[in-house]
Amino acid sequence: MSKQKTWTAKAADLKSDWYVVDATDQVLGRLASGVAAILRGKHKPTFTPHLNSGDHVVVINAAKVKVTGSKLQNKEYTRYTGYPGGLRKRTMERAQQLDPTFPITTAVRGMLQRNTL
Repeated sequence: MSKQKTWTAKAADLKSDWYVVDATDQVLGRLASGVAAILRGKHKPTFTPHLNSGDHVVVINAAKVKVTGSKLQNKEYTRYTGYPGGLRKRTMERAQQLDPTFPITTAVRGMLQRNTL
């Protein structure tokens, strides 16, 4: 019988750090996947799925992020107002003009898990 035990982190054991990420000339998807991993805490050896072991991330120069291909003109973000005929569409170029952080925020949010943790 083995006497080895699996170590599991407890909430008191976890510390969160702050990261500053520069988005200048980085591809949107690769940047977003790295930020999502840091937010989730997958980069730490103390990662525990049932606890919030992630860190805080600040992205600077969000307006200078790059996208490949023709996504800047062709990718559309849609939202529905809830009223008939209320489907609103906005291209990535227009969304970035109005709020430079929107494409990064949306990409990172899409890569995070959907449950409460």
